Amino acid sequence: MIASPERKVLFVHVQKTGGSSIEAFLLARLPGAVQVKGLAGGRHATLRQAIRAQPDMAGYWSFGFVRNPWARMHSWHSMIVRRGEGARAGNPVLRERIRAPFWGGILERYPSFEEFVLDAPEEFDRLRRPQLDYLRAGRTRADFIGRTEQLDADLAWVCERLALPARDEAPRRNVGPTTNYREHYTPAMRDRVAKDFAPDIAEFGYEF
Repeated sequence: MIASPERKVLFVHVQKTGGSSIEAFLLARLPGAVQVKGLAGGRHATLRQAIRAQPDMAGYWSFGFVRNPWARMHSWHSMIVRRGEGARAGNPVLRERIRAPFWGGILERYPSFEEFVLDAPEEFDRLRRPQLDYLRAGRTRADFIGRTEQLDADLAWVCERLALPARDEAPRRNVGPTTNYREHYTPAMRDRVAKDFAPDIAEFGYEF
């Protein structure tokens, strides 16, 4: 989560929606931008958690991004598996990261994508939490919700709204798998994601 008290702007970082790239851009270009510390959800804290901890943020202009839930889950699992491989190859940063309960738990108990989708959400509620939950606080809702599928265009609109220079063309961070996510789903997996993320699907019209 990034905030600028100077410009009264708040970016809510929903996992696997292009947020790392957006954070890097804001820290470089948005005056007064800082990583918000001390929130229960860490860098992926919700709008509710931010406002509860710092009530003045209720008056900030807030925004975040969402993503097709089926594509997001596949990208999430692929990232964890990829970084697990990096840790086993000796990367010290990744070796430390996979000691965390979430990453380590996924790699140990839910290594396949099918297990990740069908079983892991029972242990890790973040895997079944609608993205909209991150972008709402009671009746308050993020002022702008962009889509990862059109990230460049939506971020360009944010830049115009905030009078920021357009983002330079640069490789995105945490780039996901290149294969079509649909190839990796069984009907049961597809239906599980549809159930867990029904609010996102209804709100944004996402389809498998």
